[in-house]
Amino acid sequence: MTTWTDHTADRPISLTAPSGIDRAAHHRLDEAWLAAAWSHPTTRCFVVSGGQVLIDETADGRTELVMTPAFEAPLTEAHRYFLGIDEDGVRYFALQKDALPGRIDQSARPAGLREAGLLLSPREAGLMVHAVGLENWQRTHRFCSRCGERTVIAAAGHIRRCQACGAEHYPRTDPAVIMAVTDEDDRILLGRQVHWPEGRFSTLAGFVEPGESIEQAVRREVFEEAGISVGQVEYVASQPWPFPSSLMLGFLARATSTEINVDGDEIGEARWFSRDELGAAFESGEVLPPYGISIAARLIELWYGKPLPTRSV
Repeated sequence: MTTWTDHTADRPISLTAPSGIDRAAHHRLDEAWLAAAWSHPTTRCFVVSGGQVLIDETADGRTELVMTPAFEAPLTEAHRYFLGIDEDGVRYFALQKDALPGRIDQSARPAGLREAGLLLSPREAGLMVHAVGLENWQRTHRFCSRCGERTVIAAAGHIRRCQACGAEHYPRTDPAVIMAVTDEDDRILLGRQVHWPEGRFSTLAGFVEPGESIEQAVRREVFEEAGISVGQVEYVASQPWPFPSSLMLGFLARATSTEINVDGDEIGEARWFSRDELGAAFESGEVLPPYGISIAARLIELWYGKPLPTRSV
């Protein structure tokens, strides 16, 4: 099977490091507790809008999520989401707004997860992932899927209730498999989606279907997209990926065939690469590496044996 090197196996996958935040889900239905938490002087909150937050650089070179005490926050009652408590007892909330607020000092700037996730601490990146996932679900699930009536927010942003039929709706998470496929010569299979620019290659991926195991999904997706049969499948790690609502399940997989036949619908091009070939393609610019925040980059690194070149957001 593909070799895991000491150097790459110990590197954390973005957005998965322990954040030190207790989500404290048992408080979400306690309105009295939530009101007291919101009014506490140590409580911190931040605004999320369209998948973006405000970030700022500190004097010592760190990047931080722009947070304020609750009493300084923009007014919003309905779209106030409780995210959890840290080990010091600080409560965190996200506020969903139609636009990010301006800053008097003009030093902060908006950023999405692909950029901010690489810059923020694990704690703040975890808070942002939680908030962005809730915001997207809230914006796209305002009506009851059972009766069509408008729903209302409950459980501090983690439930939507239909007051007409009584149905409760919960944030959606779509499981998706993503896999680094290697052959008997230890080459890796990378593909380019049809809507990607020339040169952008990554691992294959796809959603798990109803009634399907994740191992079956790996084999089906690789065969459907590239015509390659897969035998051994080894789970590596998962990564939350709220673009808009996925949970990526990462695998290493061994191909039992090598003749590529792309589907042309999702994958426009697929190629086998040796380590030397991929390194030369990176250096020449023929191949663009995946975004560093993605689990795809880490899966390729496990095979490649060293960090991939960085790319701009």
